[in-house]
Amino acid sequence: MEEIFERRSIRKYKSKDVEEEKIEKLLEAAVSAPSAGNEQPWHFIVIKDRKRLNHLAEIHPYAKMLKEAPLAIAVCADLSQQKHQGFWVQDCSAATQNILLEAQSLGLGSVWIGCHPAEDREKKVSNYLKVPAGFKTLSLVAVGYPAEEKGRVNRMNDNIVHLEEW
Repeated sequence: MEEIFERRSIRKYKSKDVEEEKIEKLLEAAVSAPSAGNEQPWHFIVIKDRKRLNHLAEIHPYAKMLKEAPLAIAVCADLSQQKHQGFWVQDCSAATQNILLEAQSLGLGSVWIGCHPAEDREKKVSNYLKVPAGFKTLSLVAVGYPAEEKGRVNRMNDNIVHLEEW
C-alpha cells in the first residue's frame, strides 16, 4: 500500500539503464490488472532506443522527459478484444497504473503520458511506433531511476466524500 501513497510523477531521470528483470516485473504488473470481461486487450511496446525516445519527446507535446528517461512503455489496446465496447480505456488505464505502482516498488520513477483521447497525440505516437490498424495507444509511461525527489502528498479531502447519497 505504501507505493500507492508514495508514488509521484517523476520527470527527471539519472542516466542509468533500467535492468531487464525490472522491465519484466513492470510488464508482469501491467498484465495483472483487471479488465472488462477478463478480455485483457492490452499490448505493450518497450522503447529503450535513445533516438526513438528523443523522437517521441518531439512529437508529443507533454513527453519532453523522454529525452532523459532510459525507458518508455507504450500501452496499447486491441479493439477486437473488447467484450464490452469502449472499456479498453479502463483496462489499459488499470495496466498503466500497475506499471506506475510497480515502478515505485522497484525504486524507479515514472510518469503517465496520455495519448488517448487526444487524437493528434495518439495518431502521431501510434504512427511512429507502427501500431497496427484496429489498435489504440492509450499512454506512454516514462520510466527510469529518479533524479528528483518528491515528498508524499495527502490529497484526501472530506468535501469530496459523500455517504449513501450526494
